[in-house]
Amino acid sequence: MSLTEDLARFIEDAGQKQALFPYLYAARAPFDPKKSAVYYSGPYWTDEEPRAAIECLLTGKWLSTGEHVHRFENAFSRMHDFTASVMVNSGSSANLVMISALKKHLGWADGDEVIVSVVGFPTTVSPLMQNNLVPVFVDITMDDLNFDLSLIEARITPRTRAILVSPVLGNPPDFDVLADLCARHGLTFVLDGCDSLGSRWRDKHLSDYAFATSCSFYPAHHITTGEGGMVSSHDEKLIDLARSFAWWGRDCYCVGSANLLPEGTCKNRFSKWLNHYDGVMDHKFVFTNVGYNLKPLDLQGAIGLVQLGKLDEIHAKRRVAKDRLAALVQARIPGVRVPGELPDACTSWFGVPIICDDNTLKTQLVRHLESNRVQTRNYFAGNILLHPAYAHLDDQSRYPNANLVLDRVFFIGCHPSYDEAVFDYVDDVLSKFVLRPAD
Repeated sequence: MSLTEDLARFIEDAGQKQALFPYLYAARAPFDPKKSAVYYSGPYWTDEEPRAAIECLLTGKWLSTGEHVHRFENAFSRMHDFTASVMVNSGSSANLVMISALKKHLGWADGDEVIVSVVGFPTTVSPLMQNNLVPVFVDITMDDLNFDLSLIEARITPRTRAILVSPVLGNPPDFDVLADLCARHGLTFVLDGCDSLGSRWRDKHLSDYAFATSCSFYPAHHITTGEGGMVSSHDEKLIDLARSFAWWGRDCYCVGSANLLPEGTCKNRFSKWLNHYDGVMDHKFVFTNVGYNLKPLDLQGAIGLVQLGKLDEIHAKRRVAKDRLAALVQARIPGVRVPGELPDACTSWFGVPIICDDNTLKTQLVRHLESNRVQTRNYFAGNILLHPAYAHLDDQSRYPNANLVLDRVFFIGCHPSYDEAVFDYVDDVLSKFVLRPAD
């Protein structure tokens, strides 16, 4: 019997499946309120994803980026109406190569400015700094935790080149306002979509409003390839540049099966490519950008193809879970509020944001949930300017709402695996919460 057949038989056995892939939500035993944890997120996989990965690993033509990744890029583009996409090894890398490509493609100069929320995840801001661009921060609104759109125009200067929006837990601010701001001021609309895959505005993909979009396939996100990310656009030349930055900075653009063509996609692989070298040069080793190696494994592309088929189901179940849990939290806990979506939004929720009246309530509620096996998470970094790596960029005291985040805001999950047993358990845990006077 072949190794592939051995592994297939191993996966078929239900007990072995749970032992081998304990993180597969569909392979777990039913929720047990006496011992099971309510994880805030995780891979929504069945045995299809490991099968695809193992088959690719054992029988595929490439170990690193190859035909499965290329097929995933194309399928992802078709599903979201992009002209082209390039897969990388993480959502953070996606932001890095997206900003690098935008800067070169659009002719941005060192010192040019990009408007961004002061609250969020560091790798929305870091790529700007790494490309010698200046992040210009905007405070958030406590209504939905997104940056305050009414404050943006005052932050625009002659050096502003783009607005970079990252919808909080998938929930978009008013994209009509953002699109209008960009149009009136000649700015590029850029979307960090790592938390918002599947979210819509006026029944259009959020990415339809943006010139370039990033996405993350980290295990906590809507779909996952273990790690991974994507940069997408309607501008194919931008994606060619992004691919170059992700692939060592090389000039060659062969992907998938084209990598095996003796003369490459250009039909001129071996030619005089260098201005100051008269000999014949292999185009695969011509470098036009100062790049990185941010390529994914080909088996990640195989997993991604399976996950795409589940995206609609994941989206629908996350919306149901968010609504159910929001209702439970607000009914059981005085002094909390769960933000909703705007009328023109259809949010594919990454989590359930919970805003507490004060720090005492937040601290005690988080402790109560965690001690009862209900995972919680901060709203990421809070005010990014509070952190040593970013404190030099601006004065954190200028952003009063951002400074409330660590004191008052956290989130719980709305994973598509949640069922009635989970909702009943969370409700029971919430019913037992008692707020004690502050020390």
